[in-house]
Amino acid sequence: MKIKKAVITAAARGQRLYPVADTIQKAMLPVVDVDGLHKPTIQIIAEEAFGSGIEELCVVCAPGDGARYVAAFTSLRDNLIKTYQNVDWARQQAEKIDHLLSRLQFAEQTEALGYGHAVYCAREFVGNEPFLLLLGDYLYVSNMAGKRCAAQVLELATQQDCAVAAVNPTIEHQISRYGTLTGKHVAGQAGVYQIDHIIEKPSLSTAELELQTPGLRAGYYLCFFGMHVLTPGIFGILQKQLDAGSTNVLLTPALQELAATEKYLALEVRGNRYDLSRPHGLLRAQLALGLAGEAHDETLTTMVELLAEANTRK
Repeated sequence: MKIKKAVITAAARGQRLYPVADTIQKAMLPVVDVDGLHKPTIQIIAEEAFGSGIEELCVVCAPGDGARYVAAFTSLRDNLIKTYQNVDWARQQAEKIDHLLSRLQFAEQTEALGYGHAVYCAREFVGNEPFLLLLGDYLYVSNMAGKRCAAQVLELATQQDCAVAAVNPTIEHQISRYGTLTGKHVAGQAGVYQIDHIIEKPSLSTAELELQTPGLRAGYYLCFFGMHVLTPGIFGILQKQLDAGSTNVLLTPALQELAATEKYLALEVRGNRYDLSRPHGLLRAQLALGLAGEAHDETLTTMVELLAEANTRK
């Protein structure tokens, strides 16, 4: 299996990020990346894919947003070149934007018919190939030097020639935020499971009955990381929901059917994901990127100073 394409879903308006998302696209919110450069969040997500071997990228967006993204990135690049001539960081960022624009396509979600429908909108871009699926409001930080989170998932998918869901062991009081699954550990492969059962945002009582995974610490469950390698078979499954007249096409039941019809593994990714739409999500992501990158010392000093100030106020 060779995975060359990635899809980023970014059609939602970002209601939880009000009022910022009413002014600009939420995916254009700026963050300082691990390389020390200020970037729109969607560029950081795209570079997660490109840095893991992906060659082509499709952003699923709201009607008209594709042109807005292109205009925004083109303006950023042109301003960098014009304003910061012969400045290394500006040249590096302009080159990264050029690379992104050269590999980028868009698919519009013309109706808000659910997350599964957003994924379905990328079917023409994907064609008959496997693809990497990423969320437009998640940032990922790997714990493995030199290997991104997406690279870990792509490596297993390539080796095993199958779909792979990235997961994290998650404490029980947080599982209602995520798709949660259970499966059988694959012999001889640390942190790899054959998926059996998936439930979207389960209650704790349901998880205790149906989603316990042998080998995990007590009180922990395998929750989606916001990153999948999927086969094109997913589109046929989603099509059935649309044909049935669904106005809220769900991805999780489609993933459950995928697990029942073909090989679908889960991989415990060595890293963390940060949901930008959660309260303080952007702050948490920025701190994590700062601690993982060139600004580690500065970020740590800032955190210590803020904690000292807070303690003084008390």
